[in-house]
Amino acid sequence: MRPPTQPPLSLTVRPSAPALALLIGAMGYAATRFAHTAELALPTGGAQLLVNLDRDALTSTPLRCARRSTPGAAVLGPFTGPAVIDPAQQAAVVWVAFRPAGPGPFLPVPVGEVRDELAGLGDLWGADGAVLRERLLEAVAAGGPRAALRTLETVLLERARTPPAPDPAIRRVALLLDRGVPVAEVADRLGGTPRRLARRCAGELGVPPKRYARVRRFQRLLRRVNAGQPPPDWAALAVDCGYHDQAHLIHEFRAHAGITPGAYAPRSPREGNHVPLPG
Repeated sequence: MRPPTQPPLSLTVRPSAPALALLIGAMGYAATRFAHTAELALPTGGAQLLVNLDRDALTSTPLRCARRSTPGAAVLGPFTGPAVIDPAQQAAVVWVAFRPAGPGPFLPVPVGEVRDELAGLGDLWGADGAVLRERLLEAVAAGGPRAALRTLETVLLERARTPPAPDPAIRRVALLLDRGVPVAEVADRLGGTPRRLARRCAGELGVPPKRYARVRRFQRLLRRVNAGQPPPDWAALAVDCGYHDQAHLIHEFRAHAGITPGAYAPRSPREGNHVPLPG
């Protein structure tokens, strides 16, 4: 079964269930077709749940790594580098963007075990994961995208461990790192050591704190680039975003995007983590 043919659509909502609001930043449905056949997906430090309603398949190819392939419902773990994806997978997709430490209550394994991975929901949830795509297709056919999102909320509430709440200390860690507070200072504020902080972050954020801080600094840079007028002043942005100098910014940009700052041309300023590739 496939969703009915319809014009381009993008629907983004916040979870209506209070228990999910602590774990999920947003969820949505998108039905869009693109002229390009490949694009870079840039790392955010967060995890997503994806369901491809157009085809029962998902793929992601991290640069310099082997291709990841699953059936059409999967968890995309926190990625620490860029990956090449097929934009055709966005022809009809339901997605969930987890907050920091948000995916933990829904997973049978630590978040760190799905870092840089595309993990099929059938493997993670068993029969419930294997049939989720069909349940969402039936919901779309019966009541449209909003019905599918309501169905997904119900499934997530059923799957979440009790109580479905992230560790408030780890949420604070993520917030401080996102603001650019040094890792050692974050550890001091929490009354622990950098080594203990690293263990907790790897288990609950899925990413070590220094790597998470680098990815979030990169995201702060992209927000500044996409909010300003071209061409960007990279030297000024390097200072404002916490890089040592412009050379350091370029090095980190290559590490997280696989391209130079000058080659960065996203689909749109609001879609700064999707960069069409030529060819």
